[in-house]
Amino acid sequence: MSSLYMAADSRYDNPDQLYNRCGRSGVMLPKVSLGFWHNFGETYPIDNSRKICRYAFDHGITHFDLANNYGPPYGSAEETFGKLMDEDFRPYRDELFISTKAGYDMWPGPYGDHGSRKYLMASIDQSLKRMRLDYVDLFYSHRYDPDTPIEETLQALVDIVRAGKALYIGISNWPLEPLMKAAEYLKQRDVPLLIYQGKLNRLLTTHIANGILDYCADNGIGFIAFSPLAQGLLTNRYLDGSVPQGSRMAVNHFLKQSTLTSELLTQLRQWNDEAVAKGRSLAEDSLRWILKQRGVTSVLVGASSAEQLAENMKCIDKQ
Repeated sequence: MSSLYMAADSRYDNPDQLYNRCGRSGVMLPKVSLGFWHNFGETYPIDNSRKICRYAFDHGITHFDLANNYGPPYGSAEETFGKLMDEDFRPYRDELFISTKAGYDMWPGPYGDHGSRKYLMASIDQSLKRMRLDYVDLFYSHRYDPDTPIEETLQALVDIVRAGKALYIGISNWPLEPLMKAAEYLKQRDVPLLIYQGKLNRLLTTHIANGILDYCADNGIGFIAFSPLAQGLLTNRYLDGSVPQGSRMAVNHFLKQSTLTSELLTQLRQWNDEAVAKGRSLAEDSLRWILKQRGVTSVLVGASSAEQLAENMKCIDKQ
């Protein structure tokens, strides 16, 4: 059991610096949000997860982002959060903005994946149990399912809100045309789409190119960027061309060593030189780049330590 946690009194000292309005909603989100995709599963020490979350909240990060299959193993990031909720954050529940998602593979068989009503309804109940919550603030469809009628997926999301299991609805990883249909469907049912979560960084700007970011900005929908540092490529870890032991590229199948081409290294070193000339790190400059894009509400950062989170949070200083 952890020592009794008392949140820092200074956590809201600079609200204008820390938060952005999410689209045209009443929700303010921190410019930097904490993602649980990595480093919070059962294979990671919970005391380290606790330190990261305490540091985040003590410095104004109120938004923690999860999904049903974050781990490893699946579900264990939500279980970690549930323990932290009971042991640390229960007194601060109304100050937290907690999101989770369903859409990718979670359990065996035909009902544990994609976008059916059966999957989404079962998943939100499972997530609430693991996280020890009565409701989440935000529930996402984690990916577009072209094989399920879009109305089935969206009506399930509407009904989850009406049942009091989520306050808001989000969409993640949907193409532009289905996103537009979703926004209209939800608006007509008085459950407006709060936010879109999409991959955005200096190396991958497709959400700017294909119009999603502009669509969200034009229609009062928030946008939160995941993978803002391209799984660590936009840090100083790989600038010498090697793959450090224990790095994400060394241990994680999402980031392959073949990605580190000579052309990419040239670009990374150029951006690093530009950042250093401004007294910043490559990571800080890359996060600042995202926050300056029209329509961006927040960036989701992962962290393996409180110290790493502190470094990432420098991007919001004097924005």
